[in-house]
Amino acid sequence: MQKKNRSRFKEILNKYNYKLSDGDIVAGTIVYHEKAGFLVDIGTNTKGYLPQEEISIDLKRQKNHYLTLIDTTRDFFLVTQNIKKNQYILSIKRLDYIRAWKRIKQLYLEDIVFNLQIKHVNKGGVIIYLESIQGFIPNSHLFRLDNKVYIKNMQVKCKLLTANENGNQLILSNKSANLLISKHKLKLGELVYGKLIAIKSYGLFITINKVKALLHISEIGYKYFNTLKTIVKIGSLIKVKVIHLNIKQGLVSLSIKNVKNLSNHRLQY
Repeated sequence: MQKKNRSRFKEILNKYNYKLSDGDIVAGTIVYHEKAGFLVDIGTNTKGYLPQEEISIDLKRQKNHYLTLIDTTRDFFLVTQNIKKNQYILSIKRLDYIRAWKRIKQLYLEDIVFNLQIKHVNKGGVIIYLESIQGFIPNSHLFRLDNKVYIKNMQVKCKLLTANENGNQLILSNKSANLLISKHKLKLGELVYGKLIAIKSYGLFITINKVKALLHISEIGYKYFNTLKTIVKIGSLIKVKVIHLNIKQGLVSLSIKNVKNLSNHRLQY
């Protein structure tokens, strides 16, 4: 029955002027397994050959994938022609890669927040996979509230920052995802209460609705910064004004100039 189907498939293709070039996407049926790959009938006098290394990772993970691939009809990416062996070299992996990047570009345009699993953690950040393409979330784009630690297999919310197919570069942000989810709660010029989580030489870090924001020293007043540090403690609630929102970078800037605070103090400017 399978031989009949292959014959019919070949007859249909022979009705057309079927000229193939490198980079074409062709339909074919895997007919035979060899030590280093598979023979593929693509309906031409020149046979197709699928090297073992050109099978997708997902297929390789399947048990007995050699057997399940036989008599499978599907699309392949035509890599090149081996004139010496009279074969077209085919790939599933490269076709999957092309289609994955098309989906990623669409997802980038739609500004979607993903919930992805951390595969590896290194000094610079965490590695995740989107559509089987490796991506990276730098430490600067990881939201670390209450000394949160990111570990392997943890689910993390993230949003695409950079999707560069030519450079095979996929950069995502956890901070941006958190801000995007909460952006309806934050508006420019809005007065809100935030919780103080860190005091630095250049300002204060405050969380608002689980979004980390910076109250820079310039928005406190250099003259009054040391005074403020003695008034407030970690965990204090501070009334602040939202003066800058950068959804893409996941950045929020605050000010307390001319803002009354909960501690029965008022900083005079």
